[in-house]
Amino acid sequence: MKLFRSIFLIINYKTFIITVLAIASTWLCGKYNLVADFPLNLVGIAIVFPVVFSIDSAYKRRESALGQLSDLRAHMVSLYQASRDWLDPQNTEFSKEVRMKLVNIYSSLSDTFVNKTSTEADSEKKVFEQLSELSKFSQQFRAHGLQVGEMSRVSQYISKMAVSLERMRIILDYRTPITLRAYSKIFIYSFPVIYGPYFQYASEHYSAGLEYFMPVVFSFILVSLDNIQNHLENPFDQIGEDDIKFEVTEFEKLLD
Repeated sequence: MKLFRSIFLIINYKTFIITVLAIASTWLCGKYNLVADFPLNLVGIAIVFPVVFSIDSAYKRRESALGQLSDLRAHMVSLYQASRDWLDPQNTEFSKEVRMKLVNIYSSLSDTFVNKTSTEADSEKKVFEQLSELSKFSQQFRAHGLQVGEMSRVSQYISKMAVSLERMRIILDYRTPITLRAYSKIFIYSFPVIYGPYFQYASEHYSAGLEYFMPVVFSFILVSLDNIQNHLENPFDQIGEDDIKFEVTEFEKLLD
């Protein structure tokens, strides 16, 4: 089932629309005897190279977002462990309150990057307000007997959380250049149709009934590449199978 789901993510209605148009173009070229030996390397230069570059760029951005999320979680866990293990005597109520604030921040991250239950600006503001409250609350470590050097480390945890959060937000807002994506889409959707004369020319070397093989293959390959790039473009939208997931329940278990 997972294999079929993956296939349906890269082959959708756009694939079949372009395929039908490519077949129609090839049929019309055959009907009116329009044939041409277009260079195939033009497809690689004009389409495949830019699309592969976009996919690679989107994938690296996703990997960077994963790295920032792991850093954020690690600093959250370290801050909770500090509240649980560094105090002498240990204060269970204080560590529980720290845990609750961290879980609330992580839950708000899900609203900001995935669910977007409110406007993007409001959800981002809420996260940074919660982070500010955590920073103020962290001063209570001193009241519970934490040493100055360890207090500095607690402050660094919160500071690094803010850095990771901001880097993730930049990844969400700034993606593959819009002009490059628009350029790729124009040629991806037009080339299978424009190359009708070439498909008709190439079909002279095929057995009967295989004259539409090339337009179908071209359409499926090019549109599938475009769909892959679209799914990787936003690593937080939960549409593609490779998207980043904020599992709040799983994060809570880390703080047990």
